Amino acid sequence: MRFSLLSVSLAVAMLSGSALADASDARKLLDEAQQSFKPLPPAPVAKEPLQAARAELGRRLFFENRVSMDGNVSCSHCHLPDRQGADGLPKAIGVFGKENPRNAPSVFNAAFNFKQHWRGERESLEEQAEKSLLGPASFGNPDQAAAMGKLKAIPAYSEAFANAFPGDKDPVNSKNWGVAVAAFERTLLTRSKFDAFLAGDASALSPQERAGLRKFIDTGCASCHNGIGVGGDSFQKFGVTGDYWKETGSKTPDKGRADVTKDDGDLYVFKVPSLRNVAKTAPYFHDGSVEDLTKAVKIMGKVQLGKTLSDRDAAEIVAFLGSLTGAVPTNYSAPEPYPDAGAK
Repeated sequence: MRFSLLSVSLAVAMLSGSALADASDARKLLDEAQQSFKPLPPAPVAKEPLQAARAELGRRLFFENRVSMDGNVSCSHCHLPDRQGADGLPKAIGVFGKENPRNAPSVFNAAFNFKQHWRGERESLEEQAEKSLLGPASFGNPDQAAAMGKLKAIPAYSEAFANAFPGDKDPVNSKNWGVAVAAFERTLLTRSKFDAFLAGDASALSPQERAGLRKFIDTGCASCHNGIGVGGDSFQKFGVTGDYWKETGSKTPDKGRADVTKDDGDLYVFKVPSLRNVAKTAPYFHDGSVEDLTKAVKIMGKVQLGKTLSDRDAAEIVAFLGSLTGAVPTNYSAPEPYPDAGAK
């Protein structure tokens, strides 16, 4: 009996010691993670009537397809709720079925990108929204006046723009379109269990997710994928230690930012993408060339860091990346459309 009680006591002590060690490791990892990452804030709530009017108008415009040349494309066309704000295609399909040159990233949390688009040629959400009206494979309008003419033909929009931009003599204009759409997009934040972890709850991540975070940091992934977006705040060459297209199977190498800046130093340079919701936004990379997240992780290890990740390493990192998935924002749905002129 004494031997049995002693054995039980030792077993309990060992379990308690193991639990304490795990808790200590989790706390140490949390402290380290807080040096590289920042939690998402709560989604902003418009406290001023004017800001609320702009965000609500932006929500309506985001889902409005009548402004496109074929009447079928809206911003939401390439940003689907069941794809966490992406579209699930290698390259987005726009007006008249035209293919965009690159993959559509998630619109969720895009407010924290330091620039917009893979090559960073859009400085802000506002600029991106406004210029999308003219994109040959986006809305396809010949000029901004043509785009706004479609909205002016819908009577309710004149009142909505006037309420959102009081004092403007001609409020239905492309600049205000961009401001309104961006105001809505800034509300599309997806807090996840990783944010709870960063906020101080060391138990928010599972043991496998914590192991993946540890591997993500120690391998060097966090040197580029950091900050509030876990990426999205810098440029980096794709293929630091080798040609990326040899690993991704891309048919045609994309010169990236070099086509924007005309600087050979920017050859194959792209914006580092945010990894928030990445587990739900396949396919991956600027050209959507890789469907599987585990494969994408291994490719990144090889061409960016010069490291060969084992199956276990990749699985743990993928588990961590899954902790970056947040719920679809509750306001991410199309309102009842305004009736056309003459509709009863």
